[in-house]
Amino acid sequence: MMPLTTPRSRLATGPLHGLAALCVVTSFLLCFAASASAQEAVAPQRPVIHLIGHPEAAPDFLLSSLDGKPVSLVGAKGKVVLLNFWATWCGPCRAEIPDLVELQKRYADSLQIIGLAVDVDDSTEVKAFAESFGVNYPIAVASDEVRIKYGGISALPTSFLIDPQGGIVQKHTGYSNPLLFELEIRALLHLAIPATVETFEDTGQVFLKNADKATELPGVDFTGLSPQQKLVALRAFNAESCTCGCKLTLAQCRIYDSACHVSRERTAAIVEELSKSSPAVPAAPAKEPPSPTAAPSRDPAPLASSPAPSQKRAPALQSAPQSYRNL
Repeated sequence: MMPLTTPRSRLATGPLHGLAALCVVTSFLLCFAASASAQEAVAPQRPVIHLIGHPEAAPDFLLSSLDGKPVSLVGAKGKVVLLNFWATWCGPCRAEIPDLVELQKRYADSLQIIGLAVDVDDSTEVKAFAESFGVNYPIAVASDEVRIKYGGISALPTSFLIDPQGGIVQKHTGYSNPLLFELEIRALLHLAIPATVETFEDTGQVFLKNADKATELPGVDFTGLSPQQKLVALRAFNAESCTCGCKLTLAQCRIYDSACHVSRERTAAIVEELSKSSPAVPAAPAKEPPSPTAAPSRDPAPLASSPAPSQKRAPALQSAPQSYRNL
């Protein structure tokens, strides 16, 4: 049976119905797109952790633990090592020990934490302290030789993260979020983490001998210099020794002790002298290595005196989300 609608009425109503349907579909798509954009806008970004891409070997040592057992990196071969320089009088050191104990317990088969106590007058005091905190990892008294190998240790706590192959991949100075430690440890163990891992080149943050690779230095303002003048300034900083008594170059001193007024004033004078000179034909700037993202941490405890340094603190990293504990 044919429909009762006449041809004229079909011509009058058909396009209107189609247009109405098109409007409904268009409105739905627009609402869906707006909702998707809103969800994407509020989606949290994954935190980023930074590890050295081509790590250098950690200096080995042989010390005796508080129990008289040998302590060395060789003894922890194949494991991730967290080498922690600390002191009983250091507040931030005391604050992070319970978290280190928990990490050692959680990753007992693949992680070895080693505590190296500094400024120790009586080892029995350190032993009593360790027992009261339930420390479950070896503790030894750091010799001056070991402290020199690891940069003099200008502040406490200072921790070095060492991969299973024995290379230093990070350095943290001051109290660090234990969740950050856990992210880095899991990354080295190839375990799942809710973060993105990026690599960087050591430009003096870990080993001061690599300061000649740095393109930026703490407290040095290169504004006003051409790219070629900046390279000249950096060469001068690495060629001239600081006269503060640290036995380092100006560049190394700026990295090791950013509060040193001697290296700060001398580097500023070199920059000013170059800025007043006639700039040469600008050369193509050298490719700069990526700088790790810094994140705030609690202030470290400074040491009144340290052996002559050879390395500097590593860049701090973004803290892991608190919910990571639930993984």
